[in-house]
Amino acid sequence: MARRTGRRPGKPDTREAILAAARAAFAERGFDAASIRTIAGAAGVDPALVHHYFGTKEELFRATVAIPIDPAELLPGVLAGGPDGVGERLVRTFLSVWDSPVGTAAVALFRSAVSNEWTARLLREFLATQVLRRVLDQLDVDPAELPLRGALVGTQMAGLAMMRYVIRLEPVASADRETLVAAIGPTIQRYLTGPLGTT
Repeated sequence: MARRTGRRPGKPDTREAILAAARAAFAERGFDAASIRTIAGAAGVDPALVHHYFGTKEELFRATVAIPIDPAELLPGVLAGGPDGVGERLVRTFLSVWDSPVGTAAVALFRSAVSNEWTARLLREFLATQVLRRVLDQLDVDPAELPLRGALVGTQMAGLAMMRYVIRLEPVASADRETLVAAIGPTIQRYLTGPLGTT
């Protein structure tokens, strides 16, 4: 029987090879420009094998960033009540994830992103394409303002994560979740749908 040549079949190290190629592609090209075909080529496997191990491109991206939650499952609840109150619902969802057992992985990723540019690029792409874009695309705002609005939301949420979970600044570190939702939600709401003071 003739032995097949070409791309290597699935082996125990194939999954890691795909992840390494995906990390490099997403960090260098960003989520939108990186393709499954390119990642598969860099890993030396067939694109079908990438789909076999990881499913969709979004699932592969989440695996490279080691995010244990799927924003596509959480964000419909954030958007369900319409534009009014989306800021508070976003903060509440954010805190519920970070306060849960998966929050330790989020803290580790955040710490790594602060000191490692490669991780920072992956986290930046994750937030921009998997979280902020999904929220902003559902709001009736000027498309030209979307990048600034998303970045402003990111500054607030990253600051909250840093102060509550990494630096543990009191009383933010031990504050009741709803206290923070009430305090920070309106600011997020303004960034999402309110005037930006740019005119």
